[in-house]
Amino acid sequence: MSVIPFDDRDGFIWYDGALIPWRDAKIHVLSHALHYASCVFEGERVYNGNVFKLTEHSQRLIDSGKLLGFDIPWSLEEIDAATRETVKANNITDGYVRPVAWRGSEMMGVAAQATKIHLAVATWTWPSYFSPEARMKGIRLRISDWKRPAPDTAPTKSKAAGLYMICTMSKHQAEKEGYDDALMLDYRGQIAEATGANIFLVIDGEIHTPTPDCFLDGITRRTVIDLAKKRGLKVVERAIMPEELAKAQEVFLTGTAAEVTPVSEIGPYRFTPSDISRMLIEDYDVLVRGPVAVA
Repeated sequence: MSVIPFDDRDGFIWYDGALIPWRDAKIHVLSHALHYASCVFEGERVYNGNVFKLTEHSQRLIDSGKLLGFDIPWSLEEIDAATRETVKANNITDGYVRPVAWRGSEMMGVAAQATKIHLAVATWTWPSYFSPEARMKGIRLRISDWKRPAPDTAPTKSKAAGLYMICTMSKHQAEKEGYDDALMLDYRGQIAEATGANIFLVIDGEIHTPTPDCFLDGITRRTVIDLAKKRGLKVVERAIMPEELAKAQEVFLTGTAAEVTPVSEIGPYRFTPSDISRMLIEDYDVLVRGPVAVA
């Protein structure tokens, strides 16, 4: 299987105020972000040419930058407009969007008050890979050896690049052992999230999900909670210990990439994706893509 590297593609990337050819979007090897992780980003999906919940994502990007101590020098409205411009320029109908903001190369050291803040927006085609039927098979998760950090040890409410180092390590280990992803516990040993998605447990008809006090309260997470409540389902946000997985009949993940993805296995625990997972998959698909036309 050939892989097209992300630095050698056709198209345009919005970079510091203007669209430029994709291959020209470069940074210097001594950029502060590369050495000290002073970088924040977003992951967004395009459905039928529209970015789902664009303004919420743009606002979170701004907020993440502030948590890392820098202001992105473009307004919320300008970031929204740049994203739409990039999607249009690349003729994206169904795809993924990656806005990213970072400290530049003016200073090299832990302190970098005088660095320039850069902003780029890239987008590429990313159709839905799985039908609801295929997703209902569920994915397999390994329990990670790494834990999400405490909120007084890292800016856990930001979508910061540095926070994903242990996610990459966890997912690589899971894949090496034949799993699809990893479940991460938090610093207290409670269930937190997968490496890039939030987690929900269905226990006796109720939906339980960890309180996001040391990891991202995902935009897709909040969307699915609203969909569940509209269905009259009870949603409980609380601390959840890993041994409670034994009580769950269904488990599913939510995220920009994951959308709603059922889980069939986490370590020694097994689940059977069923009615609630299917219902929320279908409701989410209708929300983001529109109802399926019936001939």
